[in-house]
Amino acid sequence: MNTLPDLSQLTHEQLLEFTRQLAMQHQSLAQSNQELAKSNQQLDAKVQHLSILNQKYEHELALFKQHKFGSKNEHLTAKQIHLWDEAVEEDIAAVDLELERLNADKTDAATQKAKTNKPKRRPLPDHLHTIRIEHEPASTQCACGCQLRRIGEDVSEKLHFRPAQFYKEQHVRGKWVCDQCDTLTQQAMPAYVIDKGIASPELLSHVLVSKYADHLPLYRQRLIYQRAGIDLSRSTLSDWIGRCGVELEPLANALKQVVLQQRVIHADETPVTIMRMGENEKKPKKGYVWAYATTQYNPVQAVIYDFQDSRSGQHAEEFLNGWQGHLVCDDYSGYKARFKSGDVIEVGCMAHARRKFHELHVTGKSQIAEQALALIQKLYAIEAELRKKTDGTAEDRREYRQQHSQPVMQQLYEWLNQHHLTVPSSSPTAKAINYTLKRWPALSRYLDDG
Repeated sequence: MNTLPDLSQLTHEQLLEFTRQLAMQHQSLAQSNQELAKSNQQLDAKVQHLSILNQKYEHELALFKQHKFGSKNEHLTAKQIHLWDEAVEEDIAAVDLELERLNADKTDAATQKAKTNKPKRRPLPDHLHTIRIEHEPASTQCACGCQLRRIGEDVSEKLHFRPAQFYKEQHVRGKWVCDQCDTLTQQAMPAYVIDKGIASPELLSHVLVSKYADHLPLYRQRLIYQRAGIDLSRSTLSDWIGRCGVELEPLANALKQVVLQQRVIHADETPVTIMRMGENEKKPKKGYVWAYATTQYNPVQAVIYDFQDSRSGQHAEEFLNGWQGHLVCDDYSGYKARFKSGDVIEVGCMAHARRKFHELHVTGKSQIAEQALALIQKLYAIEAELRKKTDGTAEDRREYRQQHSQPVMQQLYEWLNQHHLTVPSSSPTAKAINYTLKRWPALSRYLDDG
């Protein structure tokens, strides 16, 4: 460490030199201090950036785990709860049966009380076909020799099930000839969906409903039919499905026209895996199902599924070509071309905005996300009340939304702008808020309509 010189012993020139050196040292220290401050500022920014990046990766990892392993955690989903309830009810029924057998000869008060506390069984529906089976004594003569007199009856009902049965339907067309002129007359066969095929319209309907409504793949249907002694190959069932699709195409086109006649249409697209692979492809393809649906308040409830091999916006453009109205959709760019002309007005889907905050909530238990979800839930509750008003008009719904939904939407908008200024700009929370604010004109457009 350098010691300071005795200033009283220095000459005038030495004092000037010493002062100059001190000034240079001060300038150097000031410059070093500025560089350190700048470096510290850069490090702070880098730490903040890495913190946001880490938060983003943690959110993506948690979201991935939720999607891939969510069904394996300790939280029971609604379907799992139903399965658990079924197992418990089966065990309870088995125990009750054992107790009934053990207490068959007991008629004490406790047993009677237990019977009265059992829940009442719901009556069987009246529309079911009823078969009356009477159980009468083998003899109506009493052991004392007198004739018995019927004074009433007890009726107990059992729910019966008759398994579906295959049967052969033979169409016999008689051949009639005129002996005078040898004219041959024979009635033509009725029209069928598949001419010269073995499947009746009823069987084809059953296969279609089982596949698309009951979600039974064709290979499972084949196993079910084999138990009944009928062997239908998957290729045969697939051929039936394809032929029915061709025959139902005019109906699908008519349904499409019904949808396109509506003033409001909901649209969305979802990926599906195409299992049939090309000659030079080793992996299944990805296709997309584009869904177009009428609103819940429309007299005709209809959905059209437009299957395409890509997510190109050209498919939406072609489907909606010439249509004018309000399109309820997400922020996917594929729909944007229809909004440029002004013939189609964009209406935002609140479910997509809500999903951003819901993902934050399930992956990180974000308090900010909870607040957003609570406000959006209020909007959902208002719509639930509107659905109960089955006799309401579009104007009634518009007035109800203006009165009840508008204040909540305003509260949500102010909340979004408030937190938009406080959260890190690149964080998942900021992305959810920015998405909602970006979509706000479209999201709030439903308030002015019924």
